[in-house]
Order: sequence, then structure tokens, then C-alpha cells
Amino acid sequence: MAENNAPQHTDHSPSARSRGLGRLVVTVYGIFAISATARAGYQIATKFTEAPLAYTLSAVAAVVYIVATVAMARRSVATWYLTVGAVLLELVGVLAVGTFSVVAPQDFAQDTVWSVYGRGYGFVPLVLPFVGLAWLYANRPRAAAGSR
Repeated sequence: MAENNAPQHTDHSPSARSRGLGRLVVTVYGIFAISATARAGYQIATKFTEAPLAYTLSAVAAVVYIVATVAMARRSVATWYLTVGAVLLELVGVLAVGTFSVVAPQDFAQDTVWSVYGRGYGFVPLVLPFVGLAWLYANRPRAAAGSR
């Protein structure tokens, strides 16, 4: 009899993402997806020429939050990996943009979601990827039950 080595989630209930911490993490990502999209859309539509770098970075943040939210809300091995990629990109983005906005504030005529490590959002953008990665690690795909 062939052994099934396909990765599976640790929790076999309908969805760990619809309960407790999972629900909170997905909700916070959803809020950031909506707020970053609204912010970037407004900035790009009304005053893009004032700070094209900052407003483009706001749009990048919005896309990252949208991808992370949608992927996190789905339950498959592929979307788990997509979510990890999006959250890692978010972490790199907030650390890079945060550092550059502190070191070279003249290059950031306007704030982005990730400026000064998310200061305008109570530093939630700095903390969120760490929480997201910890939650994803706890809910990572596992080998089949027989090989645990």
C-alpha cells in the first residue's frame, strides 16, 4: 500500500483560520488591505506628482496586504506558501522602507504605510508580519499523519 506523503495542515477542522487568533490575524490583514488600498488609491489619484516614490510604495504595501489576506483566508498548502511569501515581503518592506524613511527622510516627502516602521499606524505594520509569521509557523503544513 502506497504511503501518502502529501503535506497536510495540523488542524483538520473546517478551518483554523476561522477561529481565535486565526480570525484576528486575517481580520487585521483585511483591515490593512482595505486601508492601504484606499490610502494609495487616493494618493495616486489626487497627488501622485508630489511624492511618486512614497505613493508607489503605498500601492505596493496595499497589494502585499491584499495578497496576504486572500491567501491567508484560504486553506491549502499552496496558499500557505503564498501567504508566507507575502508576509516575508511585507516584513522586508516595512524594515527597508522604515529604515530608509528614518535615514533619508528627504526622499520620503509623504508617509507611506511602512514609513518610520508604520508609526502612522501605531507601529502595527512592524509587529504584524512577526505575528503573521508566528501564526503561519504554528499552522504550517505537516507530513501525513502516519509520518509524524
